[in-house]
Amino acid sequence: MFSNGSKRILLRCLMWTLALVVAFLILFPLWWIFISSITPSGELFSKPIKYWPVNPTLESYSYLIGNVGLLAKSRDTLIIVGLSITIGMILSVMAAFSFARFKNKGLSMAVAFLLGSMLIPDVVTARPLYDFLRQVHLFDTYTGLIILYISGIIPFTILILQNFLSDIPVSIEESASIDGCGFLQSMFYVTLPLLRPAIATVCIVNFITCLNNFFTPLFYSNGISVLSTAITQLPLRDNMYAVPWDLVSSMGWIIILPIIIFVGIFQRQIMEGIMAGGVKG
Repeated sequence: MFSNGSKRILLRCLMWTLALVVAFLILFPLWWIFISSITPSGELFSKPIKYWPVNPTLESYSYLIGNVGLLAKSRDTLIIVGLSITIGMILSVMAAFSFARFKNKGLSMAVAFLLGSMLIPDVVTARPLYDFLRQVHLFDTYTGLIILYISGIIPFTILILQNFLSDIPVSIEESASIDGCGFLQSMFYVTLPLLRPAIATVCIVNFITCLNNFFTPLFYSNGISVLSTAITQLPLRDNMYAVPWDLVSSMGWIIILPIIIFVGIFQRQIMEGIMAGGVKG
C-alpha cells in the first residue's frame, strides 16, 4: 500500500506527465509551422528530418510582401476586424443591457432566436445571403463583410455580457438614480465600468474568431482579401503541381502569431471572463 505522501507524489507526476503530453501535442505543430516558414523550399523534404534548418531564411516572408500583397491583405484584415469588433461591441452592450434589465415575453423570444442563430451552420445560409448581398450591392464590399462579421460575433457577445449584467445588482443603478443620475448616466458611469473585465474578454475572443474566419471572406468577396483567405491565393512558383509549403507555412505563421500573443498575454482574463459569464451563480 502507498502512503499518503507517495500517493500525492504519484498523482503530481501523473498530472505533469499529462500536461507535458498535451503541451507537446499542441506546441509541436506550431513549432513545425515556424521552422517550415524559415526553411528554404529545397530543404523542406530533406532526409534525415531536421528540427532546425541548416540555412534559415526569411525569403518566404519577403516573397509574400513583394509578390502576394501581404501588406494590403493585412490592411484589409485590420479594417474589417477592427470595425467589426468595435461596432459589434457597442451594439452588443446596448442589447445585453436591455435583455438583462427589462423582462417581457417579446425580449425573451428575441434572446432565444438570437442565441438559436448560433446553432445554424454558415453553409446553410450561404446561398440566400449571397443573393441578398448581390441585390443590395454589398457583395465584395467592406460594408458587407463587416455586417457579416458583426452578425457572427453578436450572439456570443450578448450571451456573455447578459450573464455578467445579470450578476450586477440593480440596486447599484437605483442608488445612482437616487443621487441624480439619469438612465444613460447610470449605464455609462456605473454599469459599464463594472463590465470592463467582460468587455475585454469578449473583445479578445472576438478578435480570435474574426481573424480565423475563413468562410465569410472566401464566399462573399472576390477583390477584398484578408489574411485567413490569402493562403488560398498563394502562387505556384517552379512546379505548377507542387504546393509551395514554405509560403503556406509562412502565411499560416503570420495568421497564428497575433493569436498566440493575445492568448499568452490575456489567457487569465479569457478564462475568468468565460467562466464568470457562462455560468450563473
